[in-house]
Amino acid sequence: MENPRQRKQQRVFALSELLRLGKIRVRQSDNFVSNETLAIRAGQVRTMEGEHSDPIFATSSYIFENAAQAAARFSGTESGNVYSRFTNPTVRAFEQRLAALEGGLYAVATASGMSAITLLLLSLVKEGDHVVCSNEVFGSTISVFAKVLPRFGIEVEFAPVSDVRAWQSVVRANTRLLFIETPTNPLCNISDIKALSEIAHDIGGLLVVDNAFCTPALQKPLALGADIIVHSATKYLDGQGRCVGGAVVTSNEEIYQKIFKMLRITGPAMSPFNAWVFHKGLETLPIRMQLHSDNAEKLAKWLLTQPDVDRVYYPGLTDHPGHVLAKTQQEGFGGILSFEVKGGRTEAWQVIDRTSLISITANLGDVKTTITHPASTTHAHITTEQRAAAGIKENLIRIAAGLEAVADIIDDLSRAFLRPEQ
Repeated sequence: MENPRQRKQQRVFALSELLRLGKIRVRQSDNFVSNETLAIRAGQVRTMEGEHSDPIFATSSYIFENAAQAAARFSGTESGNVYSRFTNPTVRAFEQRLAALEGGLYAVATASGMSAITLLLLSLVKEGDHVVCSNEVFGSTISVFAKVLPRFGIEVEFAPVSDVRAWQSVVRANTRLLFIETPTNPLCNISDIKALSEIAHDIGGLLVVDNAFCTPALQKPLALGADIIVHSATKYLDGQGRCVGGAVVTSNEEIYQKIFKMLRITGPAMSPFNAWVFHKGLETLPIRMQLHSDNAEKLAKWLLTQPDVDRVYYPGLTDHPGHVLAKTQQEGFGGILSFEVKGGRTEAWQVIDRTSLISITANLGDVKTTITHPASTTHAHITTEQRAAAGIKENLIRIAAGLEAVADIIDDLSRAFLRPEQ
């Protein structure tokens, strides 16, 4: 006779299968589908071996029962694995888990965060279209919009991240999509996702949200009206700086099919090993993001008291211009903060170079706290004018608060602020 434990397990397996088939939309209120449970259980379909941990399907190809099945798989008339460039069980498991966490139905995993952005643009915009991008996004994202898209006859405009009226004024009848990251990199400014989605939908366009900083543990853009989410899985989804990857998430089947077909043609595929790392990383995402946020908030408040600091940018601070909005659309304020030191590049570099515990690297989302100088690293390849428009000054430093004891992070920065004569 079936016992309650078996019934619970069967419901979890059924959830994974329904997610895989795109038959259900996950709701936070459902039993067994809270963020914490989805992060651990969604997306796993066990093999006949009965494994408890997820396997890595390290294979490039698959065996068909006969020539007819091979033809059916390649034509798409029969579902199933074809070739690991676009169908792999380990990659699919990660896609299903991430889609479930975001409250979406479909995800496409890619080789990097930038390949995810490029893939969706190749899939959804064409010559003669108009797109609008926030003026405060990652430097490489700005370069794709400013330097690459115009080569294909796509018109691009940039709008202030928090000025809804400015976005309203630049959209046109041929505006295909709006693109934002919120919070922004590196000043943590906040976009009104709901308001921008309404602007996009009023002209028949789409809203794309880069959710890498918050992740679905802190923010769910689809529930706020966004059509598409992009991720750099390299950051918090992994959480330990081990692999490079990206993803696109949506609940719109037509959008998903366009992106999936473009992936199949162009091939920016995620490797099975990287997918397995990200899949396992998602298991601890909710608890990690809470501690990242707690440490960042404590660090931001401490920086406010330092005489060598001119300004601190963190949405958890009540004087941050996006604080109120962040409280309404986020479950936490995230692990990223920036601050301006007195002086310029020389003084900023001196503070960075005096740290010893904190890692000097442009990556973020790691369990280890990292520090960087955006003007000369993450945003070095955009123009001086673009950096100025994004508010990125020579005295700006960005920190991604890790999971060390915050007292040790503060102690390291305290020594970094001390001048040699002190």
